[in-house]
Amino acid sequence: MIVAGFGFRAMATVHSLQSALARVQGAHVVEALAAPDDKCSAPGLQSLSRQLNLPVLPISATVLQAQETQTRSAISQDHRNSGSVAEATALAAAGPGATLIVPRQISEDRLATCSLAEKNKL
Repeated sequence: MIVAGFGFRAMATVHSLQSALARVQGAHVVEALAAPDDKCSAPGLQSLSRQLNLPVLPISATVLQAQETQTRSAISQDHRNSGSVAEATALAAAGPGATLIVPRQISEDRLATCSLAEKNKL
């Protein structure tokens, strides 16, 4: 399963999220979206979920902070105690032992980030 993890500012729109997703998706087939649990009801994310017919998986702060991320953002570190919210939510939602397949990319308007992670195949 491939999960698109998002980090975004309160003013991010569905277009912000679409832009960030477009920068990471390529030929990958995304099966779920993930975000911090307190952001899952954001209108832009809910709109994207409906457009793509994909579930939004909520990630708690504790689980998000436990993930090792490839990239580091000072803003993410300050606000969420994570190097990358997008990477951390993607990894957490994909499950234990997940692999980051596309590191955090920033939307054109710089209001959202997205990353892809994949559940390890056994």
